[in-house]
Amino acid sequence: MHRPRPIDICVAAILGALLCAIDRGPLNAQRAGVDFEAMPYAPKRYVAYRAPSQPAPLKIDGKLDEAAWAGAAWTDAFVDIEGDKRGRPRLRTRAKMLWDDERFYVAAEMEEPDVWGTLTERDSVIFHDNDFEVFIDPDGDTHDYYELEVNALGTPWDLLLVKPYRDGGPAIHGWDIAGLQVGVEVRGTINKPGDRDEGWSVEIAMPWTTLKEAAPERRVPREGDQWRINFSRVEWDADVVRGKYAKRLKPGTKDPLPEHNWVWSPQGAVNMHMPERWGFVQFSDLPAGTGTDSFTEDRNEPVMWALRRLYYRQRRYREANGKYAASLSALGRPITVEGLDFRPTLQATASLYEIIATGFEGVVVHIRDDGRVWQTRQAPP
Repeated sequence: MHRPRPIDICVAAILGALLCAIDRGPLNAQRAGVDFEAMPYAPKRYVAYRAPSQPAPLKIDGKLDEAAWAGAAWTDAFVDIEGDKRGRPRLRTRAKMLWDDERFYVAAEMEEPDVWGTLTERDSVIFHDNDFEVFIDPDGDTHDYYELEVNALGTPWDLLLVKPYRDGGPAIHGWDIAGLQVGVEVRGTINKPGDRDEGWSVEIAMPWTTLKEAAPERRVPREGDQWRINFSRVEWDADVVRGKYAKRLKPGTKDPLPEHNWVWSPQGAVNMHMPERWGFVQFSDLPAGTGTDSFTEDRNEPVMWALRRLYYRQRRYREANGKYAASLSALGRPITVEGLDFRPTLQATASLYEIIATGFEGVVVHIRDDGRVWQTRQAPP
């Protein structure tokens, strides 16, 4: 069967990634036996407006005091990565987005009574500190997506994921967002136990020259385009030990307690690397603060989600049987899509498969065994 690959990555980069790949443990794992299909699916929506270049471009200092930011709406407050299962996070986190012809801008504001950070070298494993994280999948196919992590010292870690860890990775840690700008403002004092801080803000500018590498047609977004994006905040429980912040340990051990993971769009599981569950950001040509645009739902998004559910079932089938199902009937009850005569077809071997379904408006949706989902158009009659 035809198995297109969306982006060319040099052999040297892949070999380098394999040598330096870092396993993030539960955030990168797709646990065997878990029914991911049954988890709630409720991706957030956001409309990103343009940042005006006059009277001056945005100053990336973390302060968020320009009029353009005032005209951009905050996202909903972040929730636990699993959704409602663990209750509301104890500290508020929220974000904003803007864009112009040159860059994509992200800002976040985090409540934090004890601001601390330890990592100062770029591409350190930043989530070992409290951090803010950005995940971007420009074409929404769940492959070739970006991750950026920043701590309260402004230290970034940026990497490219060829595919999610569950589907074999790898992560390319030598990849950088050329021209990345990061600004941080601490409302209080960093690394000073004994006082009470208000929190910290981060402001990020990412040039399209890098982000468009994995975008549709490898171009800058246009009016109405939508990208899959999510944000995460890692928060460690900490105590003051000998005058310094230290991660709280599990009783009787030298191991830290698990981190908290608070996100914009809930994942349903402790795993950020399920891009099909990220939010949607729609780009608007309206300057921020001058009006509003409505988010336009993609009629074929439910078709892609239906195929994703079949992908989850195929994973469970292979866990149980050591091979993929050769027929859709072997995967259980049929799936329906409202308003569509949904009749997917399956081509499969023991180790590979592709599922295809006709969607709305002449679109054909595909998904394959490594999780990549994409759209083509039916040939005219």
